[in-house]
Amino acid sequence: MTRRILLVLLAFTAVIIAGAMVPLALNAIAHDRSSFGQATAGTARTDAAIAQARLDNIYQTQHGAGATQADAPLLTLLTEVEQAGDGLLILESDGHVLADKRMPVGDWGDLAQQTDQQSQLANKLDEPIEPTIVTMGSQVVAAIAVYQNGAARGPLVGTVLLARSTGPLNHDILELWVILGTIAVVAMLAAALLAFALARWVSRPLAGLDSAARRLADGDLASRAVVDSGPAELRRLGTTFNTMAGRLEALVHGNRAVIADVSHQLRTPLAALRLRLDLLAADTDPATGHELVGALDELARLSRLVDGLLAVARAENIVPVPTAVDVAEVARERVVAWHPVADDRGITLEARGVGSAVGSARVRASVLAWIGEGHLEQVLDNLIANALDALGAGGHITVTAAVTTAGARITVADDGPGMNAEDRERAFLRFSTSNPNGTGLGLAIVHRLVTSNGGMARLTETPGRGLTVILDFPGVPAPSGNVPASDSTSPQAALRL
Repeated sequence: MTRRILLVLLAFTAVIIAGAMVPLALNAIAHDRSSFGQATAGTARTDAAIAQARLDNIYQTQHGAGATQADAPLLTLLTEVEQAGDGLLILESDGHVLADKRMPVGDWGDLAQQTDQQSQLANKLDEPIEPTIVTMGSQVVAAIAVYQNGAARGPLVGTVLLARSTGPLNHDILELWVILGTIAVVAMLAAALLAFALARWVSRPLAGLDSAARRLADGDLASRAVVDSGPAELRRLGTTFNTMAGRLEALVHGNRAVIADVSHQLRTPLAALRLRLDLLAADTDPATGHELVGALDELARLSRLVDGLLAVARAENIVPVPTAVDVAEVARERVVAWHPVADDRGITLEARGVGSAVGSARVRASVLAWIGEGHLEQVLDNLIANALDALGAGGHITVTAAVTTAGARITVADDGPGMNAEDRERAFLRFSTSNPNGTGLGLAIVHRLVTSNGGMARLTETPGRGLTVILDFPGVPAPSGNVPASDSTSPQAALRL
């Protein structure tokens, strides 16, 4: 967020600077160039006025009229031009050079002819005669036609060309760009500092609120956000979040405490009641004993319900600390642990897709998932126990572990009576069961343990007949933070024992 705010404000500042300063600088440069050209033209007019007398004298001499020499002002002008570092070229009406002081090399005759033509056109249009201004390389040249006695409609006596270097102008333009560039850099630095301070002021409380929300989502109900900095709106949001978290903590802890307390309180009277019924059944007649057996069965079911409530309370109080767990190894261990029970009931229990024999050697591959320690064992115990209770002799249960693109998948499939679609939708709710002897808490515990570890649990039909429980768990984070991915939903990608 800090980076985005910084980039946005810097981009906005850069656009404002470019949109305001660049046109301003270009306009100022154009004005300076125009002023420089006009100043050169003004100087050329002055020089033409000084050269007027000498050119008139030459013209009169050429046409047989009396003339007087006027070289002193012209010599002074040439001296001043040399001191100023300019170039001056004075041409007579017939194109001969009257004076050439530091004038750069160029085709000045064509420029003089062009100036004369423009002056004649201005005379015809009764417009003032303006110098012709051209830029040649690093020089600005102003050319002006000179007429006898300064009369615009008199005969042309010569042309004065003044060349001035654009060095001082270019130096002024460079100074302008340096000043504007310095202002732009200072503005960008100030904008960066302001953006960074603003972003930190806003993002730090947001980051703290996000961290607190993540901890709360992970099960840390005591997590609270720090609300001592940032904008007033964020402080109010943090206060509201803390209030919500406090009420949620009180509600969850209260609910768990009630379930745990009630369950613990019920166990003692249930045990005493069972003892009394056992004693009563031992000293009664067969008919009454038969009724007492039914009462004992109901009492046993009630005891299982109380134990289930305690298990639910413990499951809901879990704040998982995930570790890398080899689900294939855990699945193998739980299948081996439940084999005696399955064999005793005539049910086939096997692990498939958790590895396979190659020749005479046993090859075992790991299927890693990110799960709290001991949670997968509880989940598999509940699922296998439920499947054993649902099947009769000759039934078949298969446990499969495989790698998926997201992590790992455990599948527990049986060929029992299964569930209809409505029962599957309600199966993970508490006390929801189609088994008259069940408590309806086993799958609720499974769902709680799976989801608390960031996984997903769903029920489907086993092809042919039965129920399949599919559990998906997140994979172990890679060093870069990515989850290793591999497609193993196909049979070829399953790991076999």
